[in-house]
Amino acid sequence: MSYHDFPAWRTGTSWMSGAIRRIRIGTPAAVLIAVLTTLIGLLVLGWAILFVTKGRFLKHPFERIASSYSNRKVQVAGDFQFYFSPFNAKFYAERMTVSNPAWAGPGNFFAAKTIDTNIATFSFLFGKRRVNWLALDGGAIDLQWDAAHRRNSWTFVEDAQPLDLPDIRQAIIDGTKIRYRDPKLQLSANIAVETIRAEGKQLMNAVRFSGGGTARRTPFTLYGAILSPNQTIAGGRNQLALAIRAASTRAEITGTLPGATELEGADLHIEVRGRNMADMFGVAGIAVPDTRAYRLRSAMTKAGDEWRFTGLRGRFGDSDLAGKLTIKMRRPRMLLTATLATQTLDIVDIAPFIGYDLDMVAAKGAAGTVRQVGGTPRLLPDAPLQTESLKNFDADVRYSVRTVRAKSLPVSNIAMTLKLDNSLLTLSPLALDVARGHLDSDIIINARQMPVLTDYDLRLSPTPMGRLLAGFGVEESGTTGVLKGRIKLKGTGDSVAKSLAHSTGRIAIILPKGSFWTRNVQLSELDIGTYAYKLLQGKLKEPVQINCGLIGFTVRNGIAAADPILIDTSKSVMVGRGGFSFRNEAIDMAFRADGKRFSLISGQSPVGINGYFARPGINVLSPDLLMRGGVAVALGVVASPLASVLAFVDIGDAKSAACGPILSGAIAAAQRTTKGKPRDDVGHGTTAKAENGRSNTGERKSQRKKFLGIF
Repeated sequence: MSYHDFPAWRTGTSWMSGAIRRIRIGTPAAVLIAVLTTLIGLLVLGWAILFVTKGRFLKHPFERIASSYSNRKVQVAGDFQFYFSPFNAKFYAERMTVSNPAWAGPGNFFAAKTIDTNIATFSFLFGKRRVNWLALDGGAIDLQWDAAHRRNSWTFVEDAQPLDLPDIRQAIIDGTKIRYRDPKLQLSANIAVETIRAEGKQLMNAVRFSGGGTARRTPFTLYGAILSPNQTIAGGRNQLALAIRAASTRAEITGTLPGATELEGADLHIEVRGRNMADMFGVAGIAVPDTRAYRLRSAMTKAGDEWRFTGLRGRFGDSDLAGKLTIKMRRPRMLLTATLATQTLDIVDIAPFIGYDLDMVAAKGAAGTVRQVGGTPRLLPDAPLQTESLKNFDADVRYSVRTVRAKSLPVSNIAMTLKLDNSLLTLSPLALDVARGHLDSDIIINARQMPVLTDYDLRLSPTPMGRLLAGFGVEESGTTGVLKGRIKLKGTGDSVAKSLAHSTGRIAIILPKGSFWTRNVQLSELDIGTYAYKLLQGKLKEPVQINCGLIGFTVRNGIAAADPILIDTSKSVMVGRGGFSFRNEAIDMAFRADGKRFSLISGQSPVGINGYFARPGINVLSPDLLMRGGVAVALGVVASPLASVLAFVDIGDAKSAACGPILSGAIAAAQRTTKGKPRDDVGHGTTAKAENGRSNTGERKSQRKKFLGIF
């Protein structure tokens, strides 16, 4: 039997011979095949050498290349292995260390007793990097920021992005410790990961960790666990439970993580409670006013550089709160954005947002807003603005309140937009409904400069006086008058009290045409005859028409002077003099009414308002009235008792006011009578109470800021 006895062989040989004849040596196809064959051979040879030797001969080249690339000293003091099994990379090292950058001082950024990994080779070359397996024994990681928050220890190349950690699908960690330091955030933490034990592919216990540290000098502790360790082994979603305690704050976080080290897209829930919400935000460097005890819960997740809190619900004090909040970790300052709503806001819970002491108001009510300074009462809030904390973050917050729970304060439907941009704080708009009227305001607080500059602009739309003043003994029945007003002030200081004490601007309250109870108006005028006559007729509640009125003040360096106070009614013209001080909150004013018609018995003398914002007083028995009383006594003795009445007769010569300048809020110099003549009874925009500009002997008519020695 020979080769020729097998036709198939002969046929195959003929085919091969033909193929060989078609691919000639030296042709491009032959060269390509030779190159590919050589490359494949070399790869197989290299793979075989690495697999047999475990790549131990690469230890020193690895140290040299890794040190050069990272600008750190990388050392492996024990065994070293690097090979492919079969396609994924296998890396093993004993007593491996990576030094800290020079600015971070001595020590190592990373150290481990042993590290054993299985790396998805193709993901590192073409996609998101993935580590299939990580076994770490005795690891220690030192994470640090520099003081300027420009460099960190985990960024290995200067001006590069921070280290992007790969996805870790499976992990076994034993005795690992993590140290974190951030001087700018004043955060320091030390966390220890307990030993994880496994049999085959099943973990026998949860992954537990614990630690503590300080955040802005506030000590905290934390402990937690991954409660689904076998999902960690399988690369599935991981159940997390974490508890944090800092000062009076308690936070509990539960939910699932996409991976053992993945926060992106985490589905978490947080419940936090404590004595004061300011403590919780203060740990993050965010300044908020004090609150009473609170309890909040929300969903929480991480998306890029944002921490998102949605479905937020809870209570602080006796008020509710709901909405959503996002913290964006950007440079140079974090950004806080929120949309929050309260259905019922208790008046006590408002106190710290204005600047009052929460504990005092909660314990004493309205009396808790008053403090003593130098033996005199003070009412304006004096809590200082936290200017240093405002440098840590920016904010864009929208907050609404449906109802305010308060006696004699008809406020509802509060809507506020708060923005903070590089220490420039704006409350614009800040709007609310009050007594069926509406208040719009824009408040700008510029903490970029020292002292802080505050610009107040408050605008009150026409508001029913009966409703607004109901808490001051005025009933709505028979009172149809409204009032509108504007306060435009600008002052320096880091609190409400200080900024108003150094403020300049104008205050104007306008009373358009309307009615007011006779009892209220006539008692203010001290027209005893008309009041007694109405009382005997049983017409005490008969309304008196207000034609127009203006209560205006010009404020100069914290001193408010009447400019003017002028109210024109159907029966009289009321004028006011004097003023008050935002500096020491003292009041010294006088009101006088002149009748338009004859009145038999009228005091027709100034009624004084004195005291302080927190404790005002009324002085009906003015020196002018006592003088007239003395004249009455003299007439009664010299002539007859009936003659004494002549001292109190008002002949009714008051000049009606032109309502145009009044309704425009014009200053005293612009006021006119109905005949167009300048008024000579409204003062000169100074704090003097006398018509001629004098409040006592020797005081000049041009007196501006002082009267009775209180300013």
